Parts: sequence; C-alpha cells; structure tokens
Amino acid sequence: MVRAWYMDSSSEDQRLEHHLSPPKFVSLDDLFAQTGVTYWKLDPKNYDSEGKLDQIKKERGYNYMDVIQVSPEKLHNYEEKIKIFYEEHLHADEEIRFITEGSGYFDVRDKDDQWIRIEVTPGDLLILPAGIYHRFTLDSKNYVKAMRLFVGEPVWTPYNRPVDDMDVRKKYMADQKKGFVKN
Repeated sequence: MVRAWYMDSSSEDQRLEHHLSPPKFVSLDDLFAQTGVTYWKLDPKNYDSEGKLDQIKKERGYNYMDVIQVSPEKLHNYEEKIKIFYEEHLHADEEIRFITEGSGYFDVRDKDDQWIRIEVTPGDLLILPAGIYHRFTLDSKNYVKAMRLFVGEPVWTPYNRPVDDMDVRKKYMADQKKGFVKN
C-alpha cells in the first residue's frame, strides 16, 4: 500500500525520504481530502489479466498510453530531465502514472501549501488532478518504470510555479476549497 507523509524542509539529497521529526504520515483518505490525489493498487505483473487497469481506463476515458523508464542508463539527457521533473509545476490535464518497476516519489502541495511526499512502488497507480502543484524524483535506487496514461493525445507541458492565474489552477483551488468528489 502506498505511503505518504509530510516532508521536512531539508535541502539534502532529494532522493531521501525527508520525514518530519517525528514523522507525520498521511492516510489515503486524508491525501485525497487534502489534495484530490487518487490511488489504486494493481498487480504490476498481471494487470492485463487482472482487469482493473482496463476498467479504470474505460471509466476515466484514458485512450492513450506509453511507458517511460527513468534511470541514468535508460533516459536520454537523464540529469537534465530529472531536474525538470523535480521543479514545482502543474499540468492542464491529470497526471496518471502506473508504476510497474522501481520506485520514486511524487511530492504534492496540501491545502496549507505544505509538501506531502508520496512513495510509489510497483503496482501503485496514482492520479494527480489537473492544476495541482507537484514534482517527481527517484529514490536512492535511481530507477522507475511507469506507464503514462492520457485522455486523447498526450500533453506533457509543465507550467512552473507560480501560475496561479491559470484557469486550471483556479478550478483546482475551487475544488480543493469546496472538497474533492471521488469519480
């Protein structure tokens, strides 16, 4: 099951866990309530036969997918890409990632603009809502393989913070204020 916690403000290696002292973990219900992030646990080896992924894709209208491997050996311009992934940004569309191998962290902002770190490992399917400020990094193992899912043609455009005047950010903030509704 996914683990999430509030982060410290240390500038140490981004690939470390960065717990507060003492650690302050976040439940899945609180993660959704604070951020709108949705989570499923799938079988990373048998997701085709399991059927859950197909059901999620159908229900949410995901009709395009690809696979990315992030590691020094697998990703062209690795150092540049990992810096880009870790810059605080948002997207105009949901960010959907299904982890099939390896591990890493998605960091998201809560209602009080505090960082929550979400550890992703094989079988985790995470959906970050459009308009949420977030970032991604690998952990100390330096490898993740993830399926990326999209509605329509893929759009990877990151909008680096601050972009609070974007309509997608305004909608996200309004949804956060009134409370997120599970789809």
